Amino acid sequence: MSTQVQEQVVIINAEGQILGRMASNVVRLLKEGKKVIIVNGEKAVISGEKNRVIESYKLLLTVKTLFNPYRNGIRRPRSPINIVKRTIRGMLPKSSKGRRMLKNVKIYVGVPKEFEGRQFIKFPDSDVSRLKGKYVTVEVVSKELGWSG
Repeated sequence: MSTQVQEQVVIINAEGQILGRMASNVVRLLKEGKKVIIVNGEKAVISGEKNRVIESYKLLLTVKTLFNPYRNGIRRPRSPINIVKRTIRGMLPKSSKGRRMLKNVKIYVGVPKEFEGRQFIKFPDSDVSRLKGKYVTVEVVSKELGWSG
């Protein structure tokens, strides 16, 4: 008797979704054992004034090592895919289980042809309409950090 475990794949549209809230919902799905595909990753939203958000991300790029400050510093994500993935990674368990969960996440810029016409999920609790203040998309932050996409 062999039982096959069917893996559920959840496709999420990140357009107009608050990055942190979306990431926490993605982590919840990963803990349930589902595979998650995120499309339109560059259209996720970070709350805050544009200049303030960009400056906080640029500040991370200036960090150098104490061991040899003349060498390059810590690697930081610049592309929208890596910024979203890094946000999700920060919410996962810091163990081998968390690393396995991160392998079940795929993030795309735009919508690939293989997912066109499919049903996408949007989380109502992470919708941009909840924000009263200003916000900036991940794509704008990435371009300010030097992403050429």
